[in-house]
Amino acid sequence: MERPMHIATARSPFRIFAAALAFLALTPLAQARPDLRQMSCKEAQQTLIRNGAVVFTTGRNTYDRFVTSRAYCDSWEDAVPAYQQTRDSAQCQVGFQCKEPLFGRGNRFFDD
Repeated sequence: MERPMHIATARSPFRIFAAALAFLALTPLAQARPDLRQMSCKEAQQTLIRNGAVVFTTGRNTYDRFVTSRAYCDSWEDAVPAYQQTRDSAQCQVGFQCKEPLFGRGNRFFDD
């Protein structure tokens, strides 16, 4: 008489899938974003200087990208000063953010 096959046999797809899920749950896939609210102003600035461009957590469900210079922006963007709350400052100039100009380049109101 043939034995009934169990769901979790040694080579069953279910067992392989369960092992893969367990591995992924225990392995961090990427580092978490640094949280500006937990950093001092100086720590945030130094982190940005070390990396050139960083995506920081800015709130419970928000994040933003900060850069050290326009070199990290697209050619049509400008680097504008970016202020954000840190652990020790309500308005820390972390660095810059890339923003599209109000009037595009080549516009008669823009001096480029």
